[in-house]
Amino acid sequence: MSLSYDKPTDVGTYSLGDVVQVIGKVRQAIEGVIEGKRMPIDLALVTLLAEGHLLVEDVPGVGKTMLAKALGRSIACTVRRVQFTPDLLPSDITGVSIFNQETRDFEFKPGGIFANIVVGDEINRASPKTQSALLESMEERQVSVDGTTYLLETPFMVVATQNPIEMEGTYPLPEAQRDRFMIRIEMGYPTPNSELDMLDSHGSTDPLAALQPVTDAAAVRGMIDAVKTVYLSPAVKHYIVQIVNATRNSRDLRLGASPRATLQLLRASRAFAALSGRDYVSPDDVSALAVPVLAHRVLPSTDAQLARRTVSDIISSAVHSVNVPDRR
Repeated sequence: MSLSYDKPTDVGTYSLGDVVQVIGKVRQAIEGVIEGKRMPIDLALVTLLAEGHLLVEDVPGVGKTMLAKALGRSIACTVRRVQFTPDLLPSDITGVSIFNQETRDFEFKPGGIFANIVVGDEINRASPKTQSALLESMEERQVSVDGTTYLLETPFMVVATQNPIEMEGTYPLPEAQRDRFMIRIEMGYPTPNSELDMLDSHGSTDPLAALQPVTDAAAVRGMIDAVKTVYLSPAVKHYIVQIVNATRNSRDLRLGASPRATLQLLRASRAFAALSGRDYVSPDDVSALAVPVLAHRVLPSTDAQLARRTVSDIISSAVHSVNVPDRR
């Protein structure tokens, strides 16, 4: 698929209408590679516009890495893939200072984290020590090595894939690590029709190899700034806080959502509204994103686990327990 794009002349001139138009092209490009997955693709685009990070969790073979690579290739910016393995070291991610014999001084060699979009493949196969190397970069968008701090270029997004914990040879992500991912999605199995289309499109050729960029990093920066102008009423802000507090007071959860979750739910709701072509956030935007933004940050209680209640069901119940503000 080849969709041309015009390089922006003034990043500050991007409007919400431009966001809908450009992101529509990005969505079209990704859907040429990933069939029948509109919601996961839209959530990935919401994460990009909200300056968050995406965790794609599902069984092997359902297109987790394909989605991450398609998103990276659809934008003309720096993309790096880090294959997380048990022998991966923290310095492989952050970088390392190496002594240069010619200059007689130490020289910094950037690691895999230095890119606009970092594709972390099977993140939970690396050791917890290596996983922790991502904490500073994901939260503060910088890397500290040997007492020197290096800023990461905007946009910066980590798209990490992981297999379920019960799969052999995996390590559970620390709670601090999971909390830094704005949204968690599951790809799920394709429908029979989508799988038939996949056999036609992927059977003889690789559509990912033909995917051409439809926008660039400067345009993404402009769209991120445009999304920040989406209006959020005091009533909707109160609605967000009430939903997060409902998770903290739920008997089915032994760990509720953090204040970071409140901020990220707000930012994601703005991006979701912008993709819908609106310049304001509605309660429906918030409720639609509650499970993808909050579910991976909370821990179910023992009673909830024994009752086989899923975290998604618990979050949905918490949302329904909060009064919806007037949509006017």
